[in-house]
Amino acid sequence: MSQYFHSVRVDWDKCDGRRACMRVCPTEAIRVRGGKAVILEDRCIDCGECIRACPNDAIVAATDPIGELNRFKYTVAIPSPALYAQFGGSILPDKILNGLKKIGFDDAYDFAITCGDTSLAIEHFLEEYKGPRPLISNACPSVVSLIQVKYPQLVDHIIPLKLPKRLAAKEIKEKKSKELGLKPEEIGTFYITPCPVEMLAIKQPTDDEACHLDGAISIADVYGPLLAALESEDKGSYRKSLESVCILGIGWAVAGGMHRSRKMKSVLDVSGIAEIITTFDDIERGKLQDVDLVVAYTCPQGCVGGSLTVENRYVSYNKILRLFETLEEERIEACRDKREIRERYFRRYFHRTKKYEARPIPVLDQDLGKAIKKREEKQSIYDASPKIDCGVCGAPTCLAFAEDVARGQAQLADCIFNVPDRFRELTTELSQLLDRVNFDSGSGRDGSTSE
Repeated sequence: MSQYFHSVRVDWDKCDGRRACMRVCPTEAIRVRGGKAVILEDRCIDCGECIRACPNDAIVAATDPIGELNRFKYTVAIPSPALYAQFGGSILPDKILNGLKKIGFDDAYDFAITCGDTSLAIEHFLEEYKGPRPLISNACPSVVSLIQVKYPQLVDHIIPLKLPKRLAAKEIKEKKSKELGLKPEEIGTFYITPCPVEMLAIKQPTDDEACHLDGAISIADVYGPLLAALESEDKGSYRKSLESVCILGIGWAVAGGMHRSRKMKSVLDVSGIAEIITTFDDIERGKLQDVDLVVAYTCPQGCVGGSLTVENRYVSYNKILRLFETLEEERIEACRDKREIRERYFRRYFHRTKKYEARPIPVLDQDLGKAIKKREEKQSIYDASPKIDCGVCGAPTCLAFAEDVARGQAQLADCIFNVPDRFRELTTELSQLLDRVNFDSGSGRDGSTSE
């Protein structure tokens, strides 16, 4: 794939080149050139770390506006379970689903149900899997992209099951098409997303099957209208509200929640880019082979820490934990029949039709001889660099700067430690030029000296 869709964009009118975004990018996908941030498309994983870091809000997520609903005859909201953690503890999922219908959607689907189905499918997969361990969950698309770009040797460790949001969208379109007599393309399915990376599943799916999702709307964009539409909690409906909650699926909103109610063993939960990189480095070194599954989220604390959420991530995390505790005390699980899920699993309903592939960073040059020379130039520049990774040159590290120069995307003089040498070169050139000017003004064309 030569081109990539990205949902993270730079607003150059707001960008003042402070480099905060460049320093936090886990794949070194940002440069500062001409005083503005530039995203290298072949390296970006749409994790949203730059959105959180930018002090000027100059990096934005290209999600869909709610006005996109007008393109369809019937629309269905598919909210991330993280949406349930954005409001007060008395506002339970059924109230939020009803609120989504009040702000413009024709229907709202409890996505936690499909997440719960997928949790059971993951259990079945782990039971029959005989390959290298640990497997890595594909629940977070940014984690998948991180592996494809930075850890291509781990691509085969990604669990090869379909994303639940795509399964949900397909099921909704099939069901509503029969109920309403509409064509599937007349039914719009919109994921209410906590982070920008979810746009990738829509704009650039990673297998041959249709995505079935028609858009992704940010939690931050629906929060205000939804808050205004929510009714106050009716104590009489408390028990009924709880009985509609799928505890397995709710857990997908937080790190450690996906398998909490199943008591799965040998599962390692990781959240946050720095911790994930440390963990993946260990896997590459052959460690963690006694772990069956790594569930990783690039956002701290899980989806509740997404860059497009509203509530403080620790408050949201605790809300999900309290909901867990209540459901466990009430012995409520409210997920689909496990026998049905098992039958679906063995019909390969959950399995991807295509393996994940690496997204290698382009080589220095397609011509092998030129590539070797550029590699030698890169090493030479790096060896002569101060190796302090100050970032003033507009690259995140001295090694990245050396590669940029070798690729012809930067100049040696961009490094302030090379300025004195360049200044001396310019001074010498200027001195030589002045000598020639003085010589020409004092001599004739035939070399005779003028009086």
